[in-house]
Amino acid sequence: MSFILKSTTGYAFQNKARVAILAELDKEKRRLLQSSQSLNNPGASISLSRPNLKDFRDNAEQQHIAAQQKTALQHAHAHSSGFFITQDSSFGNLILPVLPRLEPDPVT
Repeated sequence: MSFILKSTTGYAFQNKARVAILAELDKEKRRLLQSSQSLNNPGASISLSRPNLKDFRDNAEQQHIAAQQKTALQHAHAHSSGFFITQDSSFGNLILPVLPRLEPDPVT
């Protein structure tokens, strides 16, 4: 009789494991179906929120600074015999002068 009880308990455990596996598979199947439906209907996954205003403002500011740098560089090259480059400056300068390094004359 104990053999019948042990085999019945083992069967019950296997049955619970099968039910849990089937439930997990069903859950995964539903998730995959939902994701495939969203791929078939791309408009469903697109957010209707407004574009980030800060990103737009930063981009416009960068374009404006680039235009100012170009104008300042053209003006400097036209009115000066020096050489200038555009580079970000800690002090807000749009262009920086390039100064040549002159080696000192050797004393003979």
